[in-house]
Amino acid sequence: MYAIVKTGGKQYKVAPGDKLNIEKLDAEVGSQVELQAICVVDNGKVDVKDAANTKVVATVLEQFKGEKQLVFKFKKRKNYKRLRGHRQNLTRVQIQSVGSAKMAE
Repeated sequence: MYAIVKTGGKQYKVAPGDKLNIEKLDAEVGSQVELQAICVVDNGKVDVKDAANTKVVATVLEQFKGEKQLVFKFKKRKNYKRLRGHRQNLTRVQIQSVGSAKMAE
């Protein structure tokens, strides 16, 4: 069983035990967060309607900054060059469970 979750404007395919880096979440290290599922696949059966009732629970492993991305602006023959760097704040999470709210009760 796996699910497609939406967080930080991106979508990720997750299964229990997966570790992934997502956009920064306001959560303490060690706390559990719940991610929004938009699709659930169980034994080849795709279920979109039950995705709203699906709980995807993840544990926050660490808060960190990603690698530096260089942003270079250039206009030819105008003597215009700008070099800037950017490091995105990220959160590493580990997926604990993917299941419906009915199964959790």
